[in-house]
Amino acid sequence: MTQRRDRKLAIAIPVSVISDIPHLREKTLEIGLIARAAAIFRVNEILVFSDNAEASQNRDRNLIVTLLSYAETPQYLRKRLFKLKPELRYAGILPPLRTPHHPLERRARKLQLGEYREGAVVSFTQAGSMVDVGVERPLPLPHVQLSVNRRVTVKITKTGKHPELALAKREEIPSYWGYIVKSSKASFGHLTKIYHYDLVIATSKLGTPLAGITDELAERWKKSGKILVAFGAPAQGLQEIVAKENLSLDKVADFTVNTILGQGTETIRTEEALYASLALLNTIGN
Repeated sequence: MTQRRDRKLAIAIPVSVISDIPHLREKTLEIGLIARAAAIFRVNEILVFSDNAEASQNRDRNLIVTLLSYAETPQYLRKRLFKLKPELRYAGILPPLRTPHHPLERRARKLQLGEYREGAVVSFTQAGSMVDVGVERPLPLPHVQLSVNRRVTVKITKTGKHPELALAKREEIPSYWGYIVKSSKASFGHLTKIYHYDLVIATSKLGTPLAGITDELAERWKKSGKILVAFGAPAQGLQEIVAKENLSLDKVADFTVNTILGQGTETIRTEEALYASLALLNTIGN
């Protein structure tokens, strides 16, 4: 299994990342590509921020958060945890993440001692809770009463004909265990103040070429426990986004980096910038 990162990695994307896409089907695919990029490069957190104070972005914000959360949820839990919503009309085209917390094994007798699973509580009694972990039947979580449909992370503590579970924390799992989604109506400048990161990296075609600051950035990366990499939108980059707050990007971010030199297109879509930038940053630090 893929080892989790030594530090927490977050990405920030603007709501308008899908504003120029007219149809829900294509919006869904775009968000699916973002989810895949986050999973491939072991992103722990996705922040969705407002970037147009003059327009209501609630609809697109809800769509992005819902689909990113849906994609991150193991397939066997989706029907239980997500009600039918218009936003999920085309959820079937979301690409599978195939991360360690999306296991394919569906037989209880094949569960391994010490294996971790994501589950949802289906019932509880005084003896404990019963949890759906994606096998033929719910499994017992002894001595713990939890509310129905609550999502939990569990560890297999007993195998064989009568497997049992125990609660677990994501922090104790050695492999990459997906991302969480956060949404904020705050602008990017305020976002970096609300959430405290040791290192903030902004991506921009107006930034410093990555090759010129690789050593300095790598040194800061090693010393940081929480890192944020931020991206702009197709119609406006981070420079323009923070300018609306009367801020300079250099005052908001520790580094403003150009990861795609000599681009052959006038604009680069956010999901394209995600793959290019995270691939390069992945060579700098774990």
